[in-house]
Formats: sequence, C-alpha cells, structure tokens
Amino acid sequence: MRRSSSLLAGLAAMSLVLAPSLALAKAGAGSSMGSRGSRTYSAPPSTNTAPSTAAPMDRTMAPRAPAGAPAGAPMGAPARSGGFMSGLAGGLLGVGIGSMLFGGGMFGGSGGFGLMGMLSLLIQGALLFFVARWLFRRFAGGGQPAMAGGAPRMAQGATGPAPMMMQGAAVGGAAAAVTVSKADYEAFEQVLQGVQAAWSAGDMAGLRRVATPEMAGYFAEQQSDMASKGLSNSISHVKLEQGDLSEAWAENGRDWATVAMRFSALDVTKDASGRVVEGDLALRTMTTELWTFVRARGGSWILSAIQQAR
Repeated sequence: MRRSSSLLAGLAAMSLVLAPSLALAKAGAGSSMGSRGSRTYSAPPSTNTAPSTAAPMDRTMAPRAPAGAPAGAPMGAPARSGGFMSGLAGGLLGVGIGSMLFGGGMFGGSGGFGLMGMLSLLIQGALLFFVARWLFRRFAGGGQPAMAGGAPRMAQGATGPAPMMMQGAAVGGAAAAVTVSKADYEAFEQVLQGVQAAWSAGDMAGLRRVATPEMAGYFAEQQSDMASKGLSNSISHVKLEQGDLSEAWAENGRDWATVAMRFSALDVTKDASGRVVEGDLALRTMTTELWTFVRARGGSWILSAIQQAR
C-alpha cells in the first residue's frame, strides 16, 4: 500500500511538472514571437476580439530603433552623441591622465608660471566644458533607445462585415495607409489554417511557405524540443470564430497587418506510443491571439509574428 501511494504521488508530481510544457505544445508554444517591423516594440491597438493589451515579444530578431528616429525609419543604426566634441574631450582627458601619471598633476597643475600656466588653465577649463556637455547629451539627452513605432492610434472606419465575423478598416501607418479588403481577410484565414496544418504534419518546408524565415526558425526549434521529449502535437479542424483588424500600415516597401483572431480547434498532444497526454480528440479548445502578416507589394501575405492576448 505504501509503495502504491508513493508511486501515485510521484506520478501526480510528474504531471504537474509536465503540464505547463504540454499545455503550450501548439504552434507558437503559447508565447509571443516574431517581428512587426518598426512597431515590434509597441503594443497593437485593442480590438473587440482582443480588448486587452497584447503581450510583448518574448523573442524577436527586430532591432530597436535609435532614440529620436521617426516611425518607420530603418532600425538598428547606432545612436550617436558627442561627435567631434566628444572625441576632442576624450583626447584632452587622455592628455591630462598622461600628465598626472608622469608627474605634475593635471596638465602640470595651475601652479605653473607665465604662458604655460595660463595655457594649462585654459585647457582644463575647455576640458571641463566639453566633458560636461558630452555627459549632458549622453545621459539627459535621450541616449537610451526608444520603443519602435509609437505612432498614435487612428480611428478605424468599418468596411462592413467580412467572412467569419471579421471586420476591418484602413489604418494610417508609419509611412502610408494600407486598405485591407475582403480578399485579404480570406488570405489571413488561409495562412492561419496553413500554419496549423504544416505544424501538425511537422512540415518545415510548408511552414517556410506561409511564414517568415524568423517564424519558421522558431517553429523548427519548438518541433525539435517536442521530438526530444517523445511528443507530437496536432491542431486539426481549425475554425476562425471571430477576428478584427488591429492596425495596418506600410513601410520600406512592405505591407503589414496585425489581426486579432479567436479560433477553435482540436488541440491534441501524444507521446511516442500514440497515447493522448494532453487535449481531447472530441473537445475543441478556444485560442485568442494577435497575428501579424507581412507581404511585399503585390505579393502574398505570410505570418510574421504571433502575440498572446492578455
């Protein structure tokens, strides 16, 4: 009896340990990942489908925009401060340190005589001025990188009902407005179903056709992690229950759209023997996420990011 009780307690403890990882076995693993262009680090506007804020990115390859950069500007440029003056200040500081190391104090001190003493005072005063100005620009002038995007939310004008209760609007973006049509909504739904089908089949080539290389890489890592645990996950009978547009914009020759989507599906995880360890083959689960899609002008929409609705 004691042995049986210990065994049951051990199994219960193991189930508690495994439960979080199994519950997050679906495509995306229940995390927020990917890129939204210059808006990666700004939260998408709330919608009827996702009235709360979206979770920030857990993983992204998008660099932050430099401080003071306009929305839609190229990201990743190093912030600059001081320029020539900071270089001059650094040079003077180096000369002063060298003077102290080899005797005579900072530039020989102010106790010199004649022209050299006066020159020493002038140089020290200029050094203090340039160092103070550099420090002010570096720390008080916004040397830290700012959140990308940051464009104010604009009013959404309804375009009428779309398939699966999805409604949308043209929203002003960083550089230009993008109009999302009924055909675009249908394409978003197709990408949703395509991602889940390829994920369930472990089809990495299929995922690369409907997602950016960044997202396909994250999916591949998740598939490898599950395989190492002897698990497989399938998402079938995907049905988009409701969705609406959060924002759409254009930048750097690409169109972007973030859509809040609530969808149901049969989400089942099995072990190596085919036994169901998470989910139910007869019970549909409901998920609400914000998916960001991107396309080249005139191209097809592909998945660029997934964010969890809080």
